[in-house]
Amino acid sequence: MQRTIPNLLAGAAEAAPDKVWLFHEDHALTYEEAWRRTGTAAARLAEAGVSPGDRVLVPMRNTTGCLFTWLGLMRLGAVLVAANPAATAGELDGLVAQAGPRLVLADADVDGLTAGGDDGVAPPDVAGPGPDDAAVLIPTSGTTGRSKLVTQTQRAYVLAGEGFPWWMELTGDDRLMTSLPLFHINAQAYSVCGSIAARAGLVLLPRFSPGSFFDRARRYGATEFNAIGAMLEMLMRQPERPDDADNPVRLVYTGPAPTEARQLEIERRFGLRIVCGYAQSESPYGTIWPRGTRPYGTLGALRQHPTLGRINEGRVMRGDRPVAPGDVGELELRNPAVMLGYWGMPEETARVLRPDGWLRTGDLVVENPDGIYTIVGREKDFIRRRGENLAPAEVEEALGSHPAVVEVAVVGVPSELTDEDVKAFVVLAAADSSAGADRAAVPDPAALHAWAAERLTRYKVPRYIEIVPELPHTPTGRVAKHHLPRDRTPAEWDADI
Repeated sequence: MQRTIPNLLAGAAEAAPDKVWLFHEDHALTYEEAWRRTGTAAARLAEAGVSPGDRVLVPMRNTTGCLFTWLGLMRLGAVLVAANPAATAGELDGLVAQAGPRLVLADADVDGLTAGGDDGVAPPDVAGPGPDDAAVLIPTSGTTGRSKLVTQTQRAYVLAGEGFPWWMELTGDDRLMTSLPLFHINAQAYSVCGSIAARAGLVLLPRFSPGSFFDRARRYGATEFNAIGAMLEMLMRQPERPDDADNPVRLVYTGPAPTEARQLEIERRFGLRIVCGYAQSESPYGTIWPRGTRPYGTLGALRQHPTLGRINEGRVMRGDRPVAPGDVGELELRNPAVMLGYWGMPEETARVLRPDGWLRTGDLVVENPDGIYTIVGREKDFIRRRGENLAPAEVEEALGSHPAVVEVAVVGVPSELTDEDVKAFVVLAAADSSAGADRAAVPDPAALHAWAAERLTRYKVPRYIEIVPELPHTPTGRVAKHHLPRDRTPAEWDADI
């Protein structure tokens, strides 16, 4: 079988036609019903003038309409331009100018394409895509200026779908629940394609709502979900309930990893097991904790395929040279799930894709002798202070280990001398938080500074600390550091005063 998304779904519909695949609100669809609805969406897209290879921009809400519009585009051999439905008019204008789509669909258009289910509309008579054809253009998040459109292939999605259940020890008896946005590769490749590859169920939630999240899991019998950014901490901030651990969820995939102590606390409260990993839109084959291991605080080892074996290579580089064992360098990956490039940006593509296929991730890591990687920070995130380079992630980990700290972001800010100073934006648990008695004492900035000073070399300790009610996040849950102010603010605490 050629590794394409339509072939993946067709295989599941043939092997398990009557098994319920999709749960959304009050609706449930079998694999066979999903396959027929995909054909209907493809036929209506063709009637609207979409041909194989055309790009179609869709604001991807977490609805069955958007899901089947995407799958219909895949069956037709077209390319989804996955837009954030919260994008502004100006952002959408820029996306249209970049992608040059054949068609732009509004919410009403999506509903019209998929309304009526499989109402006898014959699917289009097309050859369908090939494994190396573009499937989705994914706008990168968390950047300033013009977005980069990651061009991912049909093959990458199927390889990720086939790998995810194996990495996570999932079977056809599981139900994967996602509240992550359908315009992001995590929900698309791991939850959607992963559930299909495993012949498992898929629970599609409209959005992440921490107060009702585990009640939704109970309602649908969900056994696994993916968490990114602050999702786990937001769940931990909910009032404790006697039935917190009485839920069907047994596995959670997340990245980056919480501290060991916090991870164990989350697992005990909700009665589940966390598996940590690392990947990018540029390649869903990154790293993950090897099955049966728990290397706390790490990215894990290189992901491989359950039947194809070793298809993913990794190396740690400084420029064009590999680093010595145990030294810090940039993680590079080479595998058949690496993107084709950034759409319409050959210079940007050349910066990250080497001619021999190696992808420069931009993430600095250390490789341990056992093949386990530990992240140090982003190449571009390093702060230069007092002639030394420091990784914000290291400072964030130190402050984040304080029992009252919920979330922290560290950035470099202008210094009146040379280089930069270090500033930490900190979100604290409320004094009456039910997340645990050890979180009751709310520290002031001076106490946080002292906490950091006990754990970090002097030049790494933040000069400025500002307590904030929340941090800005990208649509995929990562801290949007480019939205944090670099100017002095009245609310910040200065250790030098």
